[in-house]
Amino acid sequence: MDIESIPGVGEKTAAALAELDEPTAALQAGDVATIARAPGISEGRAARIARAAIRERHDDPGGFLGTSRAREIYRDALGLLQERTVTDYAASRLETLYPSAVDSRIEEVQAFAAAAMEREPAPDVRAALADVEPLRAPNDVRVRDRCLATTDAEVYARAREAVPEVSVEVVDDARQLAELARGYATVIALDEQFAGVDVEGDVRVEPDALDDPATVVPERLLAFFARNRDRIRAAVEVHRAAGVETETDLDALADALDRLDDDGSVAGDDELERLAVAVDDLDAAVSTAESVANDHLRQAIEERDVTIEGADLLSLVERGAGVDSLLSRELADEYAAAVEAARDHLVDALALADTERIARRAFTDEPTYPVEADDGTVSRLREELTAARDRRAARLKRELARDLADAREDAETLVDDALELDVELAISRFARDFGCTMPTLDGTGFDIEGGRSPLLDVPIDEVEPVDYGVEGVALLSGVNSGGKTSTLDLVALVVVLAHMGLPVPAERARVERISELHYHAKTQGTLDAGAFESTLREFGSLVTDVGAGEEGVLVLVDELESITEPGASANIMAGILEALSERHATAVFVSHLAGEIQDASSVDLAVDGIEAVGLVDGELEVNRSPVKGRLARSTPELIVEKLADDNDGRDAAFYGRLLEKFEL
Repeated sequence: MDIESIPGVGEKTAAALAELDEPTAALQAGDVATIARAPGISEGRAARIARAAIRERHDDPGGFLGTSRAREIYRDALGLLQERTVTDYAASRLETLYPSAVDSRIEEVQAFAAAAMEREPAPDVRAALADVEPLRAPNDVRVRDRCLATTDAEVYARAREAVPEVSVEVVDDARQLAELARGYATVIALDEQFAGVDVEGDVRVEPDALDDPATVVPERLLAFFARNRDRIRAAVEVHRAAGVETETDLDALADALDRLDDDGSVAGDDELERLAVAVDDLDAAVSTAESVANDHLRQAIEERDVTIEGADLLSLVERGAGVDSLLSRELADEYAAAVEAARDHLVDALALADTERIARRAFTDEPTYPVEADDGTVSRLREELTAARDRRAARLKRELARDLADAREDAETLVDDALELDVELAISRFARDFGCTMPTLDGTGFDIEGGRSPLLDVPIDEVEPVDYGVEGVALLSGVNSGGKTSTLDLVALVVVLAHMGLPVPAERARVERISELHYHAKTQGTLDAGAFESTLREFGSLVTDVGAGEEGVLVLVDELESITEPGASANIMAGILEALSERHATAVFVSHLAGEIQDASSVDLAVDGIEAVGLVDGELEVNRSPVKGRLARSTPELIVEKLADDNDGRDAAFYGRLLEKFEL
């Protein structure tokens, strides 16, 4: 499949899609999740691209929804499905479902929907789905504690492209390599010539490092899992709750995720935690150690009487000696004990091990008051601790990245499958909520049994079931508020869903395979001359297209008589129905002028009626299923009949005369 051949995919979008591992496979499958991973493509945009790709794959010309009302019915149907999703992804993914006249597309979705209807939309599965979202690759990873070094310009360019997260430096010799090692915790030399060179610091010679970027920048993979950890965990829970089979070891993946912190660092390693705490707490520990020494020394001085002979004092002054000399001479043991207490505190507070000797040198034996740590030694201790921390963190990251290297694809599949499960569960809920069944697509016209329209503003269990079928053209008559428009909506909805490959809200349904649905809604008021002419042109084009060999067109029209005067409307509708009948189209026209249209027509037009069986407390009691071959009585006729039946006084003759007029 040529990416740019897909309608709506230009050069810029094609370039973004080309960055996917297998863009053609994703497009052919209509894989919204994968398409949405392309740079700059949202889920909504991905759904539109997937839909266009599906049309391209099935050679689907589109144009099934021939009118704005038909498109409204489709959006309503789609909305009912989307209301039953948990994730935003599933709502977008459902946008790839559309009514089609192409058998291969309908059958493809039918197979998917039939399997979906077997799913059990359990509450715990839906709860787990709430935290599932498509995975996103982080684009802000930057590593500053290591660098790559090479003497080759081509290797330099290749390294910059392969691992943009790490600095790449060009060096000429081992001396420059050593300079880099003083500024970075780790230097990875990419040239074989540096093998065996003795350089102080953590310098690794790895000529093949660029073949496996994860060993150089494990943060890239770890950041991906850290960023998506909650989403992957939720997908794991979805699979467990739904009992969905997967080749992924869910426990192993969950355990690996537990070893990650939110920032992508390794969690749960005591030694790394010790080193990190030591670096963070070093200044506070040194300050406290100084206080320990000085408190110890101050207490020793306060508890002891120090006597100095005059000659000794004169000698000390003559030599320019100060308190340090006094401490050395009179309080040497106490000072040594104070310094040792400071050293012990520093070592214990930071839980030092390998760097204990450096820490102890931070407090010298040279007497001084107040006791202060040596800044140079403390700086060296900080450097050693930081380097040890970074080296251990890097090693742990490499180890964890190796453990997770093969799990990224599994994680992506796991999340994608969970999101697709949400799509399936939405279809399952739709079918269960509205008592749906899979329709058959064959024959001519349509035949619906036990249809209940979910488009009505009442709970579905309060909707009266409707049985209705038509072959050829028919007029649908009935009383006001008797359900004529809702019957047309039901027919349109069933036809649209059937051609989407989805279940329909009926006990049984058979639908003719059609190429177009034309549903003309009721117009508001009489049209002016221009609008009237435009409406006639629309019907003229429709009838002409059908006559040119376009088979399988369904036309639904709701009260076309309102476009002009009643007498003219009857003649116009009679002519349209005659033309559709001659071309073997299927059509249902709702009209209060059914009798007049029959009289004006030169062909035998079927008339069906939604009958009102009477008035109860001023309310119509209606049989919602149209009766074949019956012209339904109007509401005024029912009212006159009721008055005639209920009145036996002097007005009875008047009501009887009125009733006779309806029977003429």
